Amino acid sequence: MLDELRDLYQEVILDHGKNPRNFRHPDDANRTAHGFNPMCGDTLFIYLKVDDEGVIQDCAFMGKGCAISTASASLMTEILKGKKEDEARVLFERFHLLCTEDPSADESEDSDQDDMERLEVLSGVREFPVRVKCATLAWHTMSAALDGQQEVTTE
Repeated sequence: MLDELRDLYQEVILDHGKNPRNFRHPDDANRTAHGFNPMCGDTLFIYLKVDDEGVIQDCAFMGKGCAISTASASLMTEILKGKKEDEARVLFERFHLLCTEDPSADESEDSDQDDMERLEVLSGVREFPVRVKCATLAWHTMSAALDGQQEVTTE
């Protein structure tokens, strides 16, 4: 069973890595940041369109990276559309915990349960600490864009 789940997760990562969703530069983005992982050279730009109510209307990315960073960015852009800025930040915190600690340690509310289940495919990076930075690069960059920062690294 565990091997089947691991294979499924790998298929999802490879699919998003080869066919990234929202891989584009939207002309109407009003928040942008560049993220760089100096450990492996992954680099990407996150583009957000946030409305006056703080709702993320659009989320896209462009860049070059490994399958893990590309899949993470692809999944993130799908999940964040329609979320408020504070909801996006909470998801980032929960995703970071998923990538670094035992998920049972997360005692957050289950309002984001569907989103967290989708992100579970990336939880395997926990076994490879150097890959955590690959998985979280897009999320750090999204957070920087929300904060008005232009650049962020995973150092």
